[in-house]
Amino acid sequence: MGVIADSLDRALRGTFTRPIPKTAPAQMRYLVKQLKTTKAVAHVLGVSQRTVERYVKGQIKRPRADLAARMEREVTRRWQPQVRARAKQAAATTGGIVIDTRARFGFTAAPGSTDDARLRLITQALPPAYAARLFDAQDAGAGEQQLREIAAEGLQDICFRDRGRRAAGLQVEFTEIDYIDFDL
Repeated sequence: MGVIADSLDRALRGTFTRPIPKTAPAQMRYLVKQLKTTKAVAHVLGVSQRTVERYVKGQIKRPRADLAARMEREVTRRWQPQVRARAKQAAATTGGIVIDTRARFGFTAAPGSTDDARLRLITQALPPAYAARLFDAQDAGAGEQQLREIAAEGLQDICFRDRGRRAAGLQVEFTEIDYIDFDL
C-alpha cells in the first residue's frame, strides 16, 4: 500500500467502536470465523493449516514478529466492516474529509506567476464528493498515483482555486509527500 491508502485506512480505524482482539489465539479465532476455514486462514497468512489449528486451540500463544504483524494486518482489514461502511457513507454524503499534509506543491499557471514548487503545510476540509471519490478509488484498487491525483484535485479546487473564485487556469502538482493524514 501507499502513503495515501494507509492514511485512509488509519482514518477508518479511528471509527472503530471496539478494539481488535489483542492475543494471537483470539486474532486467529476471529480470522477463522471470518474466512470460514483454517485452510483459508493458513493460505492468507502463509503458514500451515496445523499452525492455525494450534493457535485456535491456544497451544501456541506467541507468534514470530512477522506472523504477528500479518495477523494484526489481516484482522484490522476485516474488523467491523459495517462500522467502516457507515463511516465511508457519512464522509461521502455529509461530512467530507479533512486532509492534513506537508508536501511539495508546484503549479502550472499563467506566465508571470510564481510556479516554483515548495514545501507547504496544509490542513483543509474537502467536501463529500472528494471523500467519495477517494474511497471509491481505494475500493476499486486504485494505485497510489491515482489517489494522489484525486487528493491534489481536491486541494487544487478548495484551497488554491477557492472553489473556482480565483486562479482559473491553475494546475497543482502534489509531490514529495512528507506526511499525510486524513480525518473523517
